[in-house]
Order: sequence, then structure tokens, then C-alpha cells
Amino acid sequence: MPPRPPLSLRGRALGYLARREHSRAELQAKLRRHAGPDDDIDALLDDFVARGWLSERRLVEQVVNHSRRFGAARVLNDLRRRGVDPILLGEAAQPLKQGELAIARDVWRRKFGVAPADANERMRQIRFLRNRGFSGSTIARVLKDGSIEDELDDPVD
Repeated sequence: MPPRPPLSLRGRALGYLARREHSRAELQAKLRRHAGPDDDIDALLDDFVARGWLSERRLVEQVVNHSRRFGAARVLNDLRRRGVDPILLGEAAQPLKQGELAIARDVWRRKFGVAPADANERMRQIRFLRNRGFSGSTIARVLKDGSIEDELDDPVD
């Protein structure tokens, strides 16, 4: 069987995007490793954006929707690491922070389910939640509430 011809930059970019969403900066860095001196990566990426194949907004939505076990800090840091536009990060931050307490309670309940019995266990639970990207105030509320159900947060009619 004859060897395959090398992929063009356009083919590589389409392959990367077929696997998952990428930010412009992320895709640009991946393509730069394979680009020759005559290749115009910016023009290629501009074409992809114009066709709707490359969208940082779609990337942000996907990451936010699939990060239901992590806190806002971790999700935003992941997006920042990928080179997402700071304006889009700001737009994503508000809903992430609003839903963080419910997510933290769910994560804590699945992992531990009972209030810490001593200081060592408390620190273990704090470290676990902190590593998941939850804020200190959210962690404090989760551990303070212990096994209180989310339904108690709703006012009684």
C-alpha cells in the first residue's frame, strides 16, 4: 500500500475541528508546527471563522455545558489557557458563578455525603473541592450546610 500524501494545513485544521472545538489561538499553535514559510495560517483561520467552522463562542458554550462537576475558577482557567477572548470569558463567568453552589453541593454529596467528623476530614474535603475549582465561600457554605438538601434553600410558601 503506497504511503499517504501529507495533509495540507486546511486538512489538518479540519481534522482538529472534527475531533473537538478549538479556540483560534489553540488551532493556530497546532497548525504553526506544520506550516511552511509560504503558508498563511491567519487567512485560513479567517476563512474558517467566516464559514462558521471555528467559533470561540461555541467552544465556550461547550466547555461550560460539559463542566458540570467543576467550579467557575477551574472552567475559566481552562478557557483562559486555551486562549479564549477575555470578553467571552467575562460573559461566561457570571452564569458559572451563579450555579457554582448547586454544583459544589452535588459534587460534595456524591463524594462524601456526610459532614466532616474531625479537622483532618474537613481539610480533606476542602482540598477536594478546592482542586475542583470551587471558591472558598462556596466551599464554606457547602461544608456549613452539611447534608442539608437543596430544597431547604427555597422559601416555604
